[in-house]
Amino acid sequence: MTTATEILADAYQIKDEVTRLRHRLHQEPEIGLELPQTQEKVLEALDGLPYEITLGTDTTSVTAVIRGSAAHGSAQKPVVLLRGDMDALPVQEQTGVPFASTIDGAMHACGHDLHTSMLAGAATLLADRRDQLAGDVVLMFQPGEEGFDGAGVMIREGVLEAAGRRPDAAYGLHVISSLLPGGTFASKPDTLMSASDALFVTVHGSGGHGSAPHTAKDPVTVAAEMVTALQTMITRQFNMFDPVVLTVGVLHAGTKRNIIPETARIEATIRTFSEENRQKMMTAAPRLLNGIAEAHGLSATVEYHTEYPLTVTDHAETANAERHIAELFGEDRYTRMAQPLSGSEDFSRVLAAVPGSFVFLSAVPPGADPVKAAFNHSPYATFDDNILADGTALYTQLAIARVAELAAGN
Repeated sequence: MTTATEILADAYQIKDEVTRLRHRLHQEPEIGLELPQTQEKVLEALDGLPYEITLGTDTTSVTAVIRGSAAHGSAQKPVVLLRGDMDALPVQEQTGVPFASTIDGAMHACGHDLHTSMLAGAATLLADRRDQLAGDVVLMFQPGEEGFDGAGVMIREGVLEAAGRRPDAAYGLHVISSLLPGGTFASKPDTLMSASDALFVTVHGSGGHGSAPHTAKDPVTVAAEMVTALQTMITRQFNMFDPVVLTVGVLHAGTKRNIIPETARIEATIRTFSEENRQKMMTAAPRLLNGIAEAHGLSATVEYHTEYPLTVTDHAETANAERHIAELFGEDRYTRMAQPLSGSEDFSRVLAAVPGSFVFLSAVPPGADPVKAAFNHSPYATFDDNILADGTALYTQLAIARVAELAAGN
């Protein structure tokens, strides 16, 4: 059986190849569920390798299954899933790196180009070890993580049954461009990331002249009260030790300073860290907003859209990931997070169906201050290529080791 040391050494052997793929992806970012050029690059990377490949129909996903040929002693052949998301963001890149985006208004500002490249690198290492695999590995190359629920689409299209049955374990990896020193891995059991929901509010008033507001019904002042009242509601109706984060990102009304508009528009993102609070917000926010509008003699249309659920990692699979990180890189390269992150992930849908874990890897460039470095989604976010081999090795190690454990009946 291949050792962790050999896997890491082989990952460094193909680091240049993985880096070239990352740069190509970074130069041609694509947004959403349709990523034809990205899909083509992934298929090129998989060309000639012994994978059963399925392409998405409602999205340009790539599902690749390698069938291990080693004997297994378990009741059924083990299956492990590895996920790498592929989509970019509508951000104008400002990094100045030599391989910067050539697409106006699009950038791999969240590091998904690294995820895709590392998973493609792992595909090569796994193919080289097919005769040592006593089970199957599913590679989930996923579009549309950034608000398009690509994981949900792939699940509907059968990614969890791609090997013939549901995986026994699933792992995802995500790079970050700040917060932790470069090369640091981090995760935690249980709630790792918040749920994400969206709130859309239209306040319906009656337009008029700005000099005579008493003859109109001003939706602007009502919308302004709503914004502040939402924050007050959180501090007074929700437990401070089970936080809720609500941010209004859109507040729009009017065309000219002396015209009272007909409507005002509010759009907000809501992050919760427990299912209890998530359910409570679905009732509390609309009740508050409709009440404010009615109190002023106006009406409101309130839409509460659920998006990504809580990202909850399995305790045993997270401990397993921690153990293999230590085996590959040493215990000093890993930190267990004290608190979850308020970002959200559609890999949560996979983890809701399959025991698994999700690991962060800091790609802060050498010499940069993790505290001051631009965070993911920033037009200035930069990611260090030096961690590509490490991510490739971790993907590979998690798949091979977990399949071996399952095959042995552990």
